[in-house]
Amino acid sequence: MGKNYIDIENDHGEQLRYRKHVNGRGLIATGAKVHPDARVEAGAYVEPGARISAGARVASGAWIDSNALIGPKATIEAGAHIGPGAMIGASAHIGVRTNVGEGARVAPGSRIGDDETIREGMAVTTDRKGFLLAA
Repeated sequence: MGKNYIDIENDHGEQLRYRKHVNGRGLIATGAKVHPDARVEAGAYVEPGARISAGARVASGAWIDSNALIGPKATIEAGAHIGPGAMIGASAHIGVRTNVGEGARVAPGSRIGDDETIREGMAVTTDRKGFLLAA
């Protein structure tokens, strides 16, 4: 049986150890917390300090940066990047290749489309169709 982890050197020359999540085989860094009922697909990365709640789904190619929080039943689509310290609310949907900036907040149930950018520190709420609502 092969090893269940991989070591990767980051941009600062530090070695980080990632384990393969039991539900999807995505790579979870030491120090990240991922609920066993979450699905992190192969090719997705979850950085140290990030937290992924029960029922959340992180698609292949997505990157959950350090200290980000993914709420229950949230969906992060392929190629999306959730920045450091960003928070994605329960049942929110983040589209393909969407970038959520550092410290940004996406309200529960919000739907962010494909190829969107949520700027650093921004708070976003949408209706069920993805239309932005006034804060």
